[in-house]
Amino acid sequence: MEDCLFCDFDNDELLEEGKYCYARRDGYPVSEHHTLIIPKRHVASYFDLEEPELLDMHQMLVKMKARIEGWDATVSGFNVGVNAGKDAGQSIFHVHMHLMPRRKGDIDNPQGGVRGVIPSKRTYVRKTRAPLNQGGPD
Repeated sequence: MEDCLFCDFDNDELLEEGKYCYARRDGYPVSEHHTLIIPKRHVASYFDLEEPELLDMHQMLVKMKARIEGWDATVSGFNVGVNAGKDAGQSIFHVHMHLMPRRKGDIDNPQGGVRGVIPSKRTYVRKTRAPLNQGGPD
């Protein structure tokens, strides 16, 4: 698609290419080695991807995770995320998956992880719940 930042994947930021997707660095990284997994087909929403694209993106995600861990021994965790829709924070309407390496101590309290998209919901106290299938509908 004309004027789509992610439809042009033949650039210096290309890290790896698969049949249906490719990986490149994020232009505004949250952390060092923040990587994007992007389908080659121009699709706005994650929910409109076809199964072969989803499978290829998952395989690329696993491959890039291993590569990042090989590049940087300080990486001790990852956040994986997709913004689907303007109200979810999507700003480029060509679906892309974020692979964000995390390191011990990169923030004071990492509890809640991706829940931090709504800052007041990031930290929480776990409530005691009844065991599954106890007192609720089947």
